[in-house]
Amino acid sequence: MFKNLRQEIDVVFERDPAVRSRLEVVLCYPGFHALQIYRLAHWAWENELTLIGRFLSHLGRFLTGIEIHPGARIGERLFIDHGMGVVIGETAELGDDVTLYHGVTLGGISPAVDSGAQVDQKRHPTIEDGVIVGSGAQVLGPITVAAGARVGANAVVVKDVPAGATVAGIPARVIGKRAPSARARFDAYGTPSADIPDPVGRAIDGLLEHVAALGGRIEELERRLEEAVPEEPDRFGAADSPGTDKRPEC
Repeated sequence: MFKNLRQEIDVVFERDPAVRSRLEVVLCYPGFHALQIYRLAHWAWENELTLIGRFLSHLGRFLTGIEIHPGARIGERLFIDHGMGVVIGETAELGDDVTLYHGVTLGGISPAVDSGAQVDQKRHPTIEDGVIVGSGAQVLGPITVAAGARVGANAVVVKDVPAGATVAGIPARVIGKRAPSARARFDAYGTPSADIPDPVGRAIDGLLEHVAALGGRIEELERRLEEAVPEEPDRFGAADSPGTDKRPEC
């Protein structure tokens, strides 16, 4: 138990440059508090003391603003930064070295009992080792966010995310990828700025390319039209030029 406590304190120093001391983590970090309450609640849940587990979970939510269902399965060295509004559902599974920011929801998209399904049906996501989920992101349903992936802030993820991928948007799409590694470089809030394409700039570039292509096409059509329909010569043998008056002079 004390080894796990040390690890969960040390991980704050790895991922939060604002921390100053271990005592500050113990006294002032709601993510750390919520995780310790979850460990007790999960123990009660696993030992069929479900009411006590739910009560401890509710107490943790009241004290920290972080709601972790006691039935969720969480690995080692989870870091919940800021934490307010984080929700982790009953059948969610988190691997080691996962980072969650405030406002993250690991939620389900179907009720516990649907068309005869069992209560313990998998309804929530699986977050594998080393994943970072940015603030406000919603990861919904029994999907898998594979090892080393990054979920950008406010993304809505409803499909599996490949290992090492960076996803963003609504619905979330892959905007970058690298070799998956649970101990890779830490990217605050899940999305390194270099990986985020500018959607407005990309749209303008696409329009400019389209206009240029249309201009080239129009020039080609005009050239072909001139070749297909040559200008008729006038009675003096000179080709009529645009705007030339064909009437004889008085």
